[in-house]
Amino acid sequence: MKTFYDYYHNKIQLSFEDHPFNKNPKHVWVICRYQSKWLLTKHLDRGLEFPGGKVEKNETAAEAAIREVHEETGGEVDQLTYIGQYYVKGKHDQLTKNIYYAEISGLAKNDHYFETAGPVLLDSLPEDIQSNMAFSFIMKDDVLTYSIQYVKEKLLINSNQSRS
Repeated sequence: MKTFYDYYHNKIQLSFEDHPFNKNPKHVWVICRYQSKWLLTKHLDRGLEFPGGKVEKNETAAEAAIREVHEETGGEVDQLTYIGQYYVKGKHDQLTKNIYYAEISGLAKNDHYFETAGPVLLDSLPEDIQSNMAFSFIMKDDVLTYSIQYVKEKLLINSNQSRS
C-alpha cells in the first residue's frame, strides 16, 4: 500500500490489491488506450483527464467504468481490467475509487459528452503533467504515476509504445 497526498493535500492510500478499502466503491477512474494512444477526455471545468465518475444506483463499478468511458469519450471498451483502488480522506468527506485499465476498440461520435468536450488522444503523457495547466488535478498526484507503472509492469501495455 502506498500513502501520499493529492494536489489539494488530501491524504491518499493506494493499493493494487483486490478491493482493499471498499467492495462496492461509489467512484471509478479508467486509464484508456486506443490504437496505441492514451484516450483522455477534456472535462469542461478541470481540464484533461482519464474518464471516470460516479457509480449509479443498480450499477456495478465495472459497468460504471464502461458507461463513463462511453459517455465522456465515445470509447467502446473492448477489455476492462481492474487494477486497484484508492481511498481519499478529504477535509470534509472521503471517497473510494476503483482504478481500471481499458483497451478501446473504437470511438463513436456522441451527440453529447456530458460534462466533457469529448475524446482527446495523446501519443504520450507529458513529463511535466504536475505543472501543466491543461491537465486536471486528478492527473497531478501519484495515483497516475503508480497506476501507469503498474500497468506497464503487468504487461497490459507495451512499454515501448508509451511513456509516463
